[in-house]
Amino acid sequence: MEAYFDNSATTRCYPQVAQIVVKTMTEDFGNPSAMHQKGVEAEKYIRDTKEILARILKVKEKEIFFTSGGTESNNLALFGAAQANARSGKHVITTAVEHAAVGQPMERLAQMGYEVTVLPVDRTGVVDMKALEEALRPDTILVSTMYVNNEVGAVMPVEKIGALVHEKSPKALYHVDAIQAFGKYTIHPKKTGIDLLSVSSHKLHGPKGVGFLYINEKAKIQPQILGGGQQDGMRSGTDNVPGIAGLGVAAQMVYDHLEENREHLYQLKEYLAEGLLKLDDVCLNGMGLREGAPQILSASFLGIRSEVLLHTLEDRGIYVSAGSACSSHKRKAAGTLAAMGMPVSQKESTLRFSFSEENTFEEIDYCLEVLREVVPVLRRYSRH
Repeated sequence: MEAYFDNSATTRCYPQVAQIVVKTMTEDFGNPSAMHQKGVEAEKYIRDTKEILARILKVKEKEIFFTSGGTESNNLALFGAAQANARSGKHVITTAVEHAAVGQPMERLAQMGYEVTVLPVDRTGVVDMKALEEALRPDTILVSTMYVNNEVGAVMPVEKIGALVHEKSPKALYHVDAIQAFGKYTIHPKKTGIDLLSVSSHKLHGPKGVGFLYINEKAKIQPQILGGGQQDGMRSGTDNVPGIAGLGVAAQMVYDHLEENREHLYQLKEYLAEGLLKLDDVCLNGMGLREGAPQILSASFLGIRSEVLLHTLEDRGIYVSAGSACSSHKRKAAGTLAAMGMPVSQKESTLRFSFSEENTFEEIDYCLEVLREVVPVLRRYSRH
């Protein structure tokens, strides 16, 4: 049996997504900037996907800009906002638990002369709102937080953050990395005070290599990729029509079944959590099961190194993560777990289980059966 519990790293494309990707590569393959019929046909896929995303977010189609994925969306939001608004101030704010696609651009902004404030989080991974209030200043031009933490599933109070940012620092833009949240929550940026919103397709059963950035029409953003002037000059480069078309299909399918999918994810999460807590020396990390994101469960198997348990499960056809897939090759403690104040021994024994609606209770039963078998053996081995 095979059980794939690494859906926060990437998801399997829906068959309908794969079909439209093939169709736009082999039949409707025109360049959407071309003036002939093939170009018009290709451009329609882009317009259709914009319409789908704008309807889901309750924003205008002209506020949707396609990118190569979440990393580019975050970079465009951060560098674009900082550079376009530098005359109003050079103070930016983020949190200690951001993905590297936000954390590293923030480090670069600091090297460029911007003042970067990094906010602490509590033991569940949620940002300290009092620290945010104290950090906001008249010269703050940008605040960036994730919506859902990719390692422990902590959910940030984005609506409260948005309201506080715009009250205390009216010139500031609020950017939200929604890469683990889009497709799991109803998100209306204008209602929640979000000026910039990053999304990645392959986290919601769409193709890899495509995503989008919502940019409020009133926000000042400096383009980062120049060239052919596509997308109103905000993001030049020939549009990735197959990826964009696939993203549109995936987003529509996910939001057509949002509530039932989310409830299934919560039930899977609770079922696995109940089984894990019956094992000796296992603890769960982050928020309460229903308070945190529905698709992510972080657990520490004390006394066993996470890499050892990960590969032991892999040998049995069970796929999990020891942290963010984008940084798991680096031999260092996970940033989120360290920011939460977790002891080193617990950090080094932590695995992330992340689900999609395609997962089943039978797969979890199989995973728990394997864990009951291997955990005691690995613990005995590690003590030697």
